[in-house]
Amino acid sequence: MVLSKHAHNFFCKHLYLKIKPSRCLYHSLKEHQVENLPSKWYEKEFPTLLKLTHLLKDLDLMDGNLVNINDNASVFDENLLSKMQEFKSIVRTYIGYSETQLSLKKELMTAEPGLEPRLLFSKASERQPMTVNSLTKVCNFLDISAQRRKEVRLSITRQVTQHQIWAGAIEETLKALKSDMDVLNQRGVGKVDNIGQQVVVTCLKFLDTATSYDAESTSWMRPAPAKVISSPTSQKWEDVLEMYNDLISCLRDEKELAFHLAKLEVMKEGLSQIKDVLIDKNIGYRETRYQESLVSKKLSKTLGHSSPCLFTLLLYYLYGSVKDIEVELCGGVNCNEGGNKFCLYMGKILILDEERMVWSGVKQLDRALGLFKLVWETSGMKESLEVQGHLWCVGAETRSLTYKGNMFFVHGIGL
Repeated sequence: MVLSKHAHNFFCKHLYLKIKPSRCLYHSLKEHQVENLPSKWYEKEFPTLLKLTHLLKDLDLMDGNLVNINDNASVFDENLLSKMQEFKSIVRTYIGYSETQLSLKKELMTAEPGLEPRLLFSKASERQPMTVNSLTKVCNFLDISAQRRKEVRLSITRQVTQHQIWAGAIEETLKALKSDMDVLNQRGVGKVDNIGQQVVVTCLKFLDTATSYDAESTSWMRPAPAKVISSPTSQKWEDVLEMYNDLISCLRDEKELAFHLAKLEVMKEGLSQIKDVLIDKNIGYRETRYQESLVSKKLSKTLGHSSPCLFTLLLYYLYGSVKDIEVELCGGVNCNEGGNKFCLYMGKILILDEERMVWSGVKQLDRALGLFKLVWETSGMKESLEVQGHLWCVGAETRSLTYKGNMFFVHGIGL
């Protein structure tokens, strides 16, 4: 295929634009060189785009997973996933096409009259996908200094290592895994190890019975410890750690559940740090509060800035999900001529220009942009940061949308 010959060099590089907020990154159009393939290539590949659009019309990539947009159910089909990746790769090339960039320039001039338009996604590095799975990755992208990163970590750990957040994130990893296990079995794609399913169910029940209590009961009404705290029968986070280890062993050969396997490994980092902390509800209210405070204390002390476990807790705290942030077009950061205002832009590629899919794409982008803006503001950067989302779709009607006070643009791909 022509694509593999001409586009391989920049599709397979894992690059992203490093930004230095201390200097102005405003560039004139002359300073950019838009990468182009021969015009005949675009003409030849456009029918392929249309064909793939029809084939994938009910599907989308959400947080790295192939899903059916009608019910948001996971779709386990290697062939369709390959076709989706092919579609996204071709669109990335079209976004860098000089004609597409010229059209984008006109759109931005209309949206921001009186301002010199900035080229967006003109470089191959700005059109690369990016998986965001740690605070370090976010700070590297924004080029936040080491001193400011300490402030980010301290501020975030105080919030996300609370026992309620920790227990919720642990439970969510299991619920998400169970959901996909059920889908695989119902659709006959593959039979997940029965032992693994039993471990998931057992672990969920264990967490429910060990950490739940009557929320309406006041503290003085709750029973005093019914047994010695150091009793070997007391339930600890170590019990959950052992179940996680068993699950990891069961899922080693389950390719469709690779994400869940990786997330179980991530959460093991935190579990190993608090394995001696009690989670037995029968120890009494005050002792329970003390043990929960130990969870926060130990996690705050041991989870570092680059920890995927800490980042997972942040995602659960912000969005109630443990899935890493997947950005299809990583974009970059520009600043105005005065250097006191920056704009972070990122993008997503859509299959169809339908309202449901467009708003789904907007919400996915909003999660990514909101996370980066949170880290920027938490770091204490003096310059303001505006965020902007761009959605690309074959034959789409060009327009702009506003979501939670931020601008999102829909761009059409065509000849």
